[in-house]
Amino acid sequence: MGVPTLGCDCRVCNSADARDRRTRPSIMVEYNKRVVLIDTTPDFHAQAVRERIARVDAVFYTHAHADHILGLDDLRPLSFRHEGGSIPLYAKAATAGEIKKVFRYVFDRDPDYATLAKVHIEELDGAVEMYGARFEPIDVMHGRQTIQGFRFGSAAYLTDFSDIPEHSREKLRDLDILFLDALRHRPHPTHSNVENSLRLVDELKPKRAFFTHISHDLPHEATNATFPPNVRLAHDGLRLEFEI
Repeated sequence: MGVPTLGCDCRVCNSADARDRRTRPSIMVEYNKRVVLIDTTPDFHAQAVRERIARVDAVFYTHAHADHILGLDDLRPLSFRHEGGSIPLYAKAATAGEIKKVFRYVFDRDPDYATLAKVHIEELDGAVEMYGARFEPIDVMHGRQTIQGFRFGSAAYLTDFSDIPEHSREKLRDLDILFLDALRHRPHPTHSNVENSLRLVDELKPKRAFFTHISHDLPHEATNATFPPNVRLAHDGLRLEFEI
């Protein structure tokens, strides 16, 4: 729901620490003069302004929940200057179908209506080689729903999961960087909590782990103080370097 959470007066929502101000989670992967996004949140416009994003070459979608797709329309000005004529959006079939329903006016567009976003869906059925990097979908369980995380080079991004199947865990061992959902301390039916994600870090052994999709239950500085040195809460504007 974002932090500050609307209508809330808790200490995190009132925090003066800029790292406690949390827009909805997504990441930008920049390499070889290309920009690839994972998810377009309702906050994408503000995120893109903050990070001075001037181009997007592709988007991968984890799933079709509102907090991960509703910024799609804000791709419009970037899509107008896309050198391929249309930005590819990669998503598994079920996610692609939901995105097409929500943004029917984009995908059922009149080709002469020039101001609609110039995007197209590519159904994801395996790894995608793109501009010298490989993006591999990783199945995770979001409650009863199977959604996708992604591995790219020595990093992987897993948001909105409650469990990681064993066949997926084998693809996530010994990474440099691993992003993991860690909503709060208390258990949640569709999200990992801090304790579960710490156990996964112990098992998968990334060099660095960052927890994302964080609720207002977790104050940034105080929570980080309880973690081992290789684990931190992610924060808006975090920049990391790794091999892709």
